[in-house]
Amino acid sequence: MPIRISIDRMLVERRMSVGDFADAIGITPANVAVLKNGRAKAVRFSTLDAICRVLDCQPGDLLHYEE
Repeated sequence: MPIRISIDRMLVERRMSVGDFADAIGITPANVAVLKNGRAKAVRFSTLDAICRVLDCQPGDLLHYEE
């Protein structure tokens, strides 16, 4: 899929574990892994909102298009 999500980089920059991140946004660590590994078919806007709030970023900081 040409859309990439760069949660790994953001978590490293903020020194946040996957478990803490999952708790903060209200999803399971397994679902965070699905997002991180590019296996997600969709992302709810409520989840994207929570991710941006917790990581203090914009959606464009997370989502990247690659041909």
